[in-house]
Amino acid sequence: MKKQRILWADDEIELLKPYIIFLEQKGYEVLSANNGVDAIELCRRYQPDIIFLDEMMPGLSGLDTLTEIKKTDANIPVVMITKSEEENIMDMAIGEKIADYLIKPVNPNQILLCLKKHLHHRQIVEQHTSTNYRQDFQEISQLINTARQLDDFISIQRRLVRWDIALESSSMAELLQMQRREADHAFARFVKRNYEGWIQSRLSPTIQSKSDDTLILSPDIMKTQVLPLLEKGEHVCLFVIDNFRYDQWKVVQPLISELFNVEDDKMYMSILPTATQYARNAIFSGLMPLQIQELFPDLWIDEDEDEGKNINEDRLIKTFFERYRKNYTYQYYKINESDFGEKVIQKMRSQRNNLPDLQVVVVNFIDMLSHSRTESKMMRELASDEAAYRNLTLSWFQHSSTYNLLRQIATMGYTLVLTTDHGTVRVNNAVQIIGDKNTNTNLRYKVGKSLNCKSKDVFTVDNPKQFGLPSPNISSSYVFCTGNDFFAYPNNFNYYVQYYRDTFQHGGISMDEMLIPLITMRPKK
Repeated sequence: MKKQRILWADDEIELLKPYIIFLEQKGYEVLSANNGVDAIELCRRYQPDIIFLDEMMPGLSGLDTLTEIKKTDANIPVVMITKSEEENIMDMAIGEKIADYLIKPVNPNQILLCLKKHLHHRQIVEQHTSTNYRQDFQEISQLINTARQLDDFISIQRRLVRWDIALESSSMAELLQMQRREADHAFARFVKRNYEGWIQSRLSPTIQSKSDDTLILSPDIMKTQVLPLLEKGEHVCLFVIDNFRYDQWKVVQPLISELFNVEDDKMYMSILPTATQYARNAIFSGLMPLQIQELFPDLWIDEDEDEGKNINEDRLIKTFFERYRKNYTYQYYKINESDFGEKVIQKMRSQRNNLPDLQVVVVNFIDMLSHSRTESKMMRELASDEAAYRNLTLSWFQHSSTYNLLRQIATMGYTLVLTTDHGTVRVNNAVQIIGDKNTNTNLRYKVGKSLNCKSKDVFTVDNPKQFGLPSPNISSSYVFCTGNDFFAYPNNFNYYVQYYRDTFQHGGISMDEMLIPLITMRPKK
C-alpha cells in the first residue's frame, strides 16, 4: 500500500526531527522544508496528501506560501501551525481555506489526531458505521419477523433509511439491500392482510379497522393535519412534493431546518395505487377515489381518458371545505418549472396584506426527475442508484426556486405541512402479465379486464369497490406489484425488461412507495 505523504514546512524544521521520526514510524512519508519557496517546489513535484505549514517563516510568510500552494492544488488540505492566537491571523488563514490550524507548541498526539481527521476520516467513519450496522442487523431482523402493527414498519423504515444514508458507499450496502428486501416482503404481507379493513373503515364510518388508531391514509391529511391548524387560527401552507421518498426528505432536512423548526417528523401511508391520479386526488378531496367518482363525477378522470389526471385538484380542495362547512380562504399553485416557482414567490409577496388562510403548493420536479431518469441515458447515469438519486435531489433542492419559495413561506409566518402523495422504488425483477388492449401502462399496477399473472407475490383486487377504487368496466380488477417487481407483457419481454430494469417506479406496494414523509414545521423567529 502506498504511504501517505506529508509535507511539513517550518523555519525550525530541525527542531521537529522527533516529530518526523514519530510520523515515519507510524507509516507516513514526510517531506520537510525550512522556507516557503522550497515548500512550494516540493508541493509541485511530489503532490503531498497533506501539508503542515508554519505561519511565521522569514522571507515568504506562511500565508503567502499558502496562497501559492492553493494555486498549485486547491484541494490539498493545509494545516496552519502558528504561535499567535490573534483573531485576525486565524481569520486570514481560514479565509484562505485552510483545513485546520494548530497553536504551538504542538504535541505528537495532536498531529496524529489531525492526520486521522483529514486523511483517514472517511475510512474510520465507514469502519465505525459498518460495525454499528452489524450490531443493529440482528435487532432489525428480529423487528421485521415480529412486526404486526404499522408503527413497527415505520420504525423499520426509519432505521433502514438511516443506514441507507450512512452506508451508501460502504461494503455493507449490499447486506443492507438484502435486509430491505426482507422488510418489503414482510410489509407486503402486512398490507395484504389489513388493507381492505383500513379502506372499509373510511368508506363506512361504522366499521372499525383492526389496525391501531394512529394510521393516517391519503384521504386523512386535510382532516387530521391541515384543518386542526386552521382551526387554531394559524396560517398554513400544505407543500406537496410529488414522488418524494422519506430518504429524500432526510437529505434535504438540514437545509429546510435553516428556515423552519421541525415539530413533527412522521410518516403516513399512501393509498393504492401509489400513483398521483389516486393518492393526490385523495389528499385534496379527503375522499377515496371511488367516492370522488360517485360524488363528483365531473372531477374524476378515468384511466383510459386522455385528459390530465390531476387537473381538478384546486376544485377538489374546494369540495373538501364545502363538505366540512368551512369558509377558509386558500390559494393553489402547481409548479412544473423553475421559472414558475419564481412567479409564485412574487405572487405570494403581493399577498402580504391579505394572506389566505391556506396556501397549497404542488411541486412536480421529483416526479419529472423520476420519469426523465427512465427515458434519458444520461439521467440514468446521474441517478444510478438510491444514493445517487438522493444526491441529485439534494443538488436540485439547493439550487431550485423551491428552496427560495420555502424561504418566502417562512418569512410570511406560515406553518408548513410538508408531504408527498407517494414515493418510488427501484425495480429490478420483471413479472409477466397478460391483459387486454385497454389495460393501463403503469409498471407497478395494472387495472383492466381478464388480467392474468402467475406470480404469487402480486396483490390482486377483484372487487375494486371494497377497496375504494373505481371500476372502468364491470369486470375490471387491479393487480399490484410488491417489493422490487415490475410488470412486463410477454411480447418483446426481454426488450422491456432491459429498458425498465433499475428505473424508479411507483404504483405498487413497498415501504419506499407507501410509507412517506408527513412533516409539520414552524418558521424560525
